[in-house]
Amino acid sequence: MKLQVSMWLLAWVGVLSCVQAEFFTSVGHMTDLIYAEKGLVQSLKEYILVEEAKLSKIKSWASKLEALTSKSAADPEGYVAHPVNAYKLVKRLNTDWPALEDLVLQDAAAGFLANLSVQRQFFPTDEDEVGAAKALMRLQDTYKLDPGMISRGEIPGTKYQARLSVDDCFGMGRSAYSDGDYYHTVLWMEQVLKQLDAGEEASVAKSEVLDYLSYAVFQLGDLHRALELTRRLLSLDPSHERAGGNLRYFERLLEEERGKPLSNQTDAVLAAQEGVYDRPGDYLPEREVYESLCRGEGIKLTPQRRKRLFCRYHHGNRAPELLIAPFKEEDEWDSPHIVRYYDVMSDEEIERIKELAKPKNSSDCAREQHAAARSLFCGRRASARLSYVDRDPVVARVNRRMQHITGLTVQTAELLQVANYGMGGQYEPHFDFSRRPFDSGLKTEGNRLATFLNYMSDVEAGGATVFPDLGAALWPKKGTAVFWYNLLRSGEGDYRTRHAACPVLVGCKWVSNKWFHERGQEFLRPCGSTEVD
Repeated sequence: MKLQVSMWLLAWVGVLSCVQAEFFTSVGHMTDLIYAEKGLVQSLKEYILVEEAKLSKIKSWASKLEALTSKSAADPEGYVAHPVNAYKLVKRLNTDWPALEDLVLQDAAAGFLANLSVQRQFFPTDEDEVGAAKALMRLQDTYKLDPGMISRGEIPGTKYQARLSVDDCFGMGRSAYSDGDYYHTVLWMEQVLKQLDAGEEASVAKSEVLDYLSYAVFQLGDLHRALELTRRLLSLDPSHERAGGNLRYFERLLEEERGKPLSNQTDAVLAAQEGVYDRPGDYLPEREVYESLCRGEGIKLTPQRRKRLFCRYHHGNRAPELLIAPFKEEDEWDSPHIVRYYDVMSDEEIERIKELAKPKNSSDCAREQHAAARSLFCGRRASARLSYVDRDPVVARVNRRMQHITGLTVQTAELLQVANYGMGGQYEPHFDFSRRPFDSGLKTEGNRLATFLNYMSDVEAGGATVFPDLGAALWPKKGTAVFWYNLLRSGEGDYRTRHAACPVLVGCKWVSNKWFHERGQEFLRPCGSTEVD
């Protein structure tokens, strides 16, 4: 068994040693955890078998000795009068009982615990758990899912049943509370109370839930309900010291509030008194527009605009490589012109690029330290793993294909970037072109002229690419690619191209993109005569 455990341990150390923290940021890394947990279960079952075999030996020994001592204790003198019985008694007490002691003291758990202790260094951390909770809350907000739906596992597009226990919901609320997010604290603690009232078993006490909930609603300005919940808490636990102090504090504040004219009370306070809590605003001005587009709402594809969209065969300005086998091209938007190409990458090419990207995946958080102030796992690009691939025949072939399709040169383009979006994976609204005039890259290669985005997987739900200023939403389709220019012909940035990757609700999203730069494109995409061309 020790040999099996050692081999299994070495195998999983090899698999997990290349996996860094923030497992929730990549579906690929999350699947590694599935196999790691499966291996741990197998190791646990082996430990149980050894313990059961050991216990079986002890039970057998106890049964034999019980029968023997019953007989010998009935007539002690007559029993030891027989020389053989006397010898066996001495032998048992001198040899057999110490041997049983050694058996009892054998630590069958050593191998399993060794596996567990070694692998724990590769397990998700507290940051991962908090990040996963935030990702789930991001999905809750973006797709308007109430905690009850999430707790029951009623998420569109899912094929597996998964429920959140009372303790799971409490963990969600506590994560929000620790982050100062009282809005989500209230939503999840209320869900905990609903499930407790429905009779579900839990390790968390109702008084502890009320403690969190009462303070959270107080922070949201609902003084009346905070007082009510605190009284309810004290009825369950009269000795709760903090609740007693809070009760006196809330009562004093309420007396002061009653003395104020109604006109001096803010709308937020009045709304809170009715138990209605608004989601607080954040740093993103177009949050509501962005999230509504992610849900497929607010798309401004009017009938007039739709009439200007066509499908055609595209031969890349009569590129020889595409004359015989042109690509299917579909207009997604008229102005700025956004097009989708079909059958750009084969399944074999996609799998090869994913294989190249996996060993080198590294979190974009490492390169965006400034975003850590906004959230624990980066605000703009959350739950994604990035890699840059090059120097492979398949990548070279795909690069040539993108060059033929666009009519632009890849000589000054960036390396093919591959991203795997994990749980709640998103990239908030941003521009692909640089708006920093002193960016060192602008002096050599120029700005990012155009974006070629390859969808390398279908997504069961969510994961759209949206343009908030346009009111456009593009949905992932495996093997297709979308293309647009980030700069006007004058070289000025086209601010209409501000776009975002919506959170992945269900599924795994793989994309790769190529950014074409200005240098080398002077005769391939000539400048316009005016600033707005």
